Amino acid sequence: MWRLTDEQRELRDTIRTFAQDVVRPAMLDVDERSPYPRELHDAMAAQGLLGLAVPAAYGGRGATSVAYCAFIEELARVSGTASLMAAYVKLTTLPIVLAGSEEQKERFLPGLADGSKLGSYAISEPRVGSDPAALQMTAECHGDTWVLNGTKRFIGNAGLSDLYVVFARTGDENAKGVSAFVVPGDADGLSVEVLPTMGMPGWRLGAPTFSDVEVPAANLLGRAGEGFKIAMQTFDASRPTVAAQAVGLGQGAVDLALDYARRRVTFGKPLIEHQGMQFKLARLEAQVAAARALAYQAATFVDERDPRMTKLSAAAKLMASDVAMEATTEAVQVLGGNGYLKEFPAERMMRDAKVLQIYEGANEIQLLVIARQMSIEAEKRGVIWTEAVQAEGRTEPAPSEEVGARA
Repeated sequence: MWRLTDEQRELRDTIRTFAQDVVRPAMLDVDERSPYPRELHDAMAAQGLLGLAVPAAYGGRGATSVAYCAFIEELARVSGTASLMAAYVKLTTLPIVLAGSEEQKERFLPGLADGSKLGSYAISEPRVGSDPAALQMTAECHGDTWVLNGTKRFIGNAGLSDLYVVFARTGDENAKGVSAFVVPGDADGLSVEVLPTMGMPGWRLGAPTFSDVEVPAANLLGRAGEGFKIAMQTFDASRPTVAAQAVGLGQGAVDLALDYARRRVTFGKPLIEHQGMQFKLARLEAQVAAARALAYQAATFVDERDPRMTKLSAAAKLMASDVAMEATTEAVQVLGGNGYLKEFPAERMMRDAKVLQIYEGANEIQLLVIARQMSIEAEKRGVIWTEAVQAEGRTEPAPSEEVGARA
C-alpha cells in the first residue's frame, strides 16, 4: 500500500507553498493574455522541480512516481496549466529514459531536466488518436539518415520545443512497424500550426508537419519497430501523473466550493449549513479521496514495476479524470451565477478538467485497457469453477487442461 515518506511529505509541503506563493499569482492573468507562461516555467526550473522525474545521473532528482504525483497534485490544485507544464516534462523524457542509449540520455535529458530546453511528445495524428498502432506518418531509412513525412496533431509545446519525441511508421501496417525518434525542433522541413483550446490557458498545443525532415540514425530510440512498445510503456508510467493532476484539480474545486459555501449566506444562514450542500460537498470530498488513493497506488506499482501497473494506471486515469470533471462542474453550480464568471476560477477549472478525460488515451480507451488486462489476468488464474456452473451440469474443460493448453 502507498504511503508518503517523511521526505515525500516534506517535498509536498514545499511545493504547496511554492504553488500558493509563486504559481497562483503568476497564473492570474494568463487566461486573458494566454501566452506560454515562460516565467513560471523558469521559476519551476530554478527550484529544480522540472527535473524531478529525470534520473540524477542526467541532471534530475530521480524522484519516485509517488513523489512526482504529489508534486503534480499540488500544482493542479492551483493551476491546471502549471501542472500540465510540469507533467509534460515527464511525458517527454520517459521514452528517452526507457529506451534511449547512454549517449542519447546524456545528450537529451540534462537540458529538459534543468528547463533550458522544452520538449514535445508527438504521437497523435489527424486521423489517428487512440490507435497508435495505425500511425500514418512515415520514416524511411536512407543510409545513416531517416527521412520523416507526415503531420501530428494535439502536440504540446508545438512550435516552442527544442526537441520532439516522434513516433512514425517504419514498417508494416501494424504495431511492430512503429519506431520512435528524437527530432530537433529547428529541423529543416518542420512547420507548426497552433491550435486554440477551450482550457489549459497559456498551454501551447499545435499540429507539427514534417516534410522530408532528416534525422540522423543516432536519434532512433531503441531499435526500429520498438516504437509502439516504447509508447505503451510510457503511458503506463505517465498515466498516474494524469490521475494526480485530476485529483489536484478536483480537490481545488472542492476547496473553492467549500470556501464559497462558508461565506455565502442564503435564507438567513451560510450555504454550508444547508444539509443538501453538506451532502454534495461531502460526496465530492469522498470521491476525490478515493481517486487519490487509486492514483498513488498506481504510482506505487510503477515504482515497484508491478505487472498490475498497466491496469491500475488506466483505472486511476479513468476514475480521477471523471471525478475531476464532476467536481469542477459541481463547483460552478455551487457558486451559482458567480461560477459562470471569469472573475472566479471555477469555470476555468471546469474547462481545464475536460481534457483530462481525453489526452493520454481517451477514457473509453482506458476501459478497453482495463478489460484486456482483466482477461489476461483471468487466463493466468485459469478457469474458476463455481457451484452454480457445476449445479447446471455444464461441460467445461478441466482447470488443468485449460491452463496447460495456454501455458
